[in-house]
Amino acid sequence: MMDQGRSSGLDLNVSRETLLNLQSFLASMQKWNAVINLVAKSTVVGAWDRHVLDSAQIYSHAPNDFEHWVDLGTGGGFPGVVVAIMAQELNPKANFTFVESDLRKVAFLRQVVRDLSLRATVCSDRIESVEALDADVVSARALASLSDLLVYVRKHAKPEGIGLLLKGRAYPQEILDAKARLNFQYVAVPSKLEAGAAILKVWSIENV
Repeated sequence: MMDQGRSSGLDLNVSRETLLNLQSFLASMQKWNAVINLVAKSTVVGAWDRHVLDSAQIYSHAPNDFEHWVDLGTGGGFPGVVVAIMAQELNPKANFTFVESDLRKVAFLRQVVRDLSLRATVCSDRIESVEALDADVVSARALASLSDLLVYVRKHAKPEGIGLLLKGRAYPQEILDAKARLNFQYVAVPSKLEAGAAILKVWSIENV
């Protein structure tokens, strides 16, 4: 058990019930991971920090009253399932869409949605094939280059919507590369879990 959500200097500020749901989800992920490889096996040890808390840190950068959050390439549930669990307490009317093309991961995600009664739909299709989803927030983690992600965010976010993208240490170069293709506004917030990594909050994405 984690002590009131405190680890690696990050305080989730959520109830015990939410913590228990996060821990239940993580246990399920670890069980399924032995069969279908949801995350790299080298990251299973320390998965609370590496995956759960890393995903959870983006929640505070979303609007308080968001109605629809789309997570692209949800895979093993990061960050989509984590933020959906948090929203059960913090924004219980919000709806989530998890976009995932791997049918084995889709089966896992649907099981988690049922087990935890999440207000979420799992869309089993490739991101580029999904019709525009009209989201307030579009998130992704370890999915694609920033240039590609911005195209997806522009497609699936409302005109006033935002993207919340978890990026590694190479994000400054990714920003430069993306600026050659697209105009966009952004804020880079240093990760609380990984030195040199960042959460990119992006909006107003247009062609150059």
